[in-house]
Amino acid sequence: MTQTVLNCGYVPLVDCAPLVIAKELGFAAEEGLSLNLVRQPSWSALRDMLALGHLDAAHMLSPMAVAMSIGMGGLSARVDALMVLSVNGTVFGVSNALADHIGTVPFGDANALLAALGAAHKPIRVGVPFHHSMHRLLLSYWTSAAPDLQIEEITVPPPRMADAVADGSVDAFWVGEPWGSVAVQHDVARLMMTGRDVWQFAPEKVLAARHDWVAANEMSARRLMRAIYKASAWLDLQTNKPLAVEILARSEHLSMSPDLIDPALSGEITPQQNTAPKAVGSFLQFHKHAASFPWRSQAAWIASRLGADATGIQNAKACFRADLYRQNLSGIDADLPGASEKEEGALHYETAVASTRGHMILAPDAFFDGRTFDFSAKNC
Repeated sequence: MTQTVLNCGYVPLVDCAPLVIAKELGFAAEEGLSLNLVRQPSWSALRDMLALGHLDAAHMLSPMAVAMSIGMGGLSARVDALMVLSVNGTVFGVSNALADHIGTVPFGDANALLAALGAAHKPIRVGVPFHHSMHRLLLSYWTSAAPDLQIEEITVPPPRMADAVADGSVDAFWVGEPWGSVAVQHDVARLMMTGRDVWQFAPEKVLAARHDWVAANEMSARRLMRAIYKASAWLDLQTNKPLAVEILARSEHLSMSPDLIDPALSGEITPQQNTAPKAVGSFLQFHKHAASFPWRSQAAWIASRLGADATGIQNAKACFRADLYRQNLSGIDADLPGASEKEEGALHYETAVASTRGHMILAPDAFFDGRTFDFSAKNC
């Protein structure tokens, strides 16, 4: 059978795994696709390659897809987030010098860490991978609880984050794995918390494609979504994680030691050298708890944090294609939620919700400050 070749961009992070696994384990081939995975040096390069039509689809920061669709910054293009590729998977770390200055803070305690940083009484330069990223939105949301804390955001591509800490360009960073673990291995930083300590269920990356490409290539988009869905389900099975680490470590993908990739998939995060790993539940999710579903309420939260008005928020919700998710995955026994929106931050426990197969359990999605977000009620 002749296969359709799709050029898919990615940045070398563990959460590009659904694309890699779809290619390497044949899920894409089963759908009649040949995935050409095109590594990108930075998020801005990936954005421009997709906007200019050099890529068919991409592993993309969820706020980047929203920002492009509502005309914020850089090259604007109407982009569809076909599905969520990953939930969570990021870490916040500080340089060894700053860690010594703020003293002992329990790992994962977002409020205690915020208080300790506030007591530092100096501007803190924080490296983030991109302005329109979940890293920056979580940083902004978290630090808004300490208005006197002075933060200077500095954009640093993920592979360069450890070097930026080492040469003193930044005092702290928020980055996706494995680059936080790289900084620890180089003994230049300590990890203080994970992204889920600020928002327990943050949509980190999405499978993005230009809206016009999706409209002109409905069958290819459908096949790609099905392949990625199957790969995501495979990735969340505990027995498959060792093989996933081995595949991701290969030179044509992340090209790094498996011991740097394993923490993200196992959820065993080592905060600093010569310390025992910390078990972080649901550190990185691809499939469980409807992780791949593009909730339009998530898009609304993202747009509101970007400063969009009501029209912008509606346009953002439209780019999270819950409709295509239902349409394209209904034939492969996927369990689909009964609604496309929910009150973000309201779930403090695993919660059963209405779904097509009646088996859906949503994970906790609470924010660190206990607030909730329901745009329909204007509770922003």
